[in-house]
Amino acid sequence: MKGYKKYYGQKILWYLVTLVFAVVLNFALPRMMPGDPVSALAGQAAQGMTDAQAIKKVYDEYIEKFGINKPMIVQFGLWLKGAVRGDFGVSFSQYPRTVADIVASSVGWTLALQLPAILVGWLLGNLLGAVAAYMKGVFDKAILPVFLFISNIPAFGMSVIMLLIFGLQLGWAPTSGAYGFDLIPNMSWTFIRSVIAHYQLPFWSIVLVTIGGQAIGMRSMSIYELNADYVKYSRFLGIKDRKIVGYVFRNAMLPQVTGLAMSIGTMMAGALVSEIVFSYPGLGTVLMSSIKGNDYPLLSACTLIITIMVLLANLFVEIIYGIIDPRVKAAQQD
Repeated sequence: MKGYKKYYGQKILWYLVTLVFAVVLNFALPRMMPGDPVSALAGQAAQGMTDAQAIKKVYDEYIEKFGINKPMIVQFGLWLKGAVRGDFGVSFSQYPRTVADIVASSVGWTLALQLPAILVGWLLGNLLGAVAAYMKGVFDKAILPVFLFISNIPAFGMSVIMLLIFGLQLGWAPTSGAYGFDLIPNMSWTFIRSVIAHYQLPFWSIVLVTIGGQAIGMRSMSIYELNADYVKYSRFLGIKDRKIVGYVFRNAMLPQVTGLAMSIGTMMAGALVSEIVFSYPGLGTVLMSSIKGNDYPLLSACTLIITIMVLLANLFVEIIYGIIDPRVKAAQQD
C-alpha cells in the first residue's frame, strides 16, 4: 500500500503542477491575439449613431463591462475567481450569451463522440496487433499494412474522405450536424435515430486513424513476449499454449495502456478537427468560432476544458496502469 501511495502521490502532484501552467497559458495566450473584439461589438451597438462622443461612450461602456481596461494581473485574478465557480464571463461573438452556457451545451457532444471513438480504436488496434503477431498470415501481410496506411492519414484528411465517399457520393449517412435540422432535442425514437445516423461519419473517421498505430505497437510487443525465455520454458514444461498466450498478451498490453494515455492527448486535438469538418456541435466547432470571432473568453474556456479533460483521462490511465502492473508497486518500495 505504501508503494501505491508514493506512486499516486507523485503522479497527482505532477498533474497539479501541469494544471497550474495550463491555467496561466489558457488565460494569457488568447489575450495576446491581435485585434479588438470589443470594437466590433460596440460598433454593432452604435450602428446608426453619428455623434462621436456617443459612440465613444458606448465603446467605453463595453470596455468597462468586460473588464479589459484593468491591468492584466487583475483580469487574471477575476477570471480565475470566476472560473473556479464555473463562470467564464460573457462571450464576445455570441453576446449576451454566457461562456458557461455555450461550453455546457457543447462539451457533452465532444465527450460522447471522442472518448468512445478513441477507446474503440484502441481496442480494435490492439486486437488486430495481437492477432497479427500470433496468427500471422493474411492478418500480418495484408490487413495490418492497410490499417497502418490509413492511420497515417491526418484526422482532417480522413474526415474529408469519409464525408466525400460515404456522405456525398454514397449517401449512407448525413454530412453535418448532430441531428436533423428540423428536429428539437427530445427522447423520441425519431430524434435518437437521427443522432445515431449523424454520429457515424465523425465516429468512424476517428476510429480508423487510431487503429493502425495501436496495432503496430501491440504487434511488436506481442512478438517480443512470444520469443521471451519464460514462454519457451513454459512450452518445455508442457503448459497449454492457450494459457501461455494469455500471459503473453497481458504483459504486452502494459505498454499499450500508456499508449492509450498518449493517444487520448494527441487524438483529442485531431478529433476536434473532425468536429469542424462535420459541423458537429462539440468543442471543436465552438473553438473554431471563438478563434474567428477573436472571442478570447470563450477561447480560454474551451482550451481550459480540453486541457482538464486530457489531464483527467491521462491520470485515470496512470491509476489503472499502477493497479494492473505489480512492478509499479515493487519499484516504489525499492
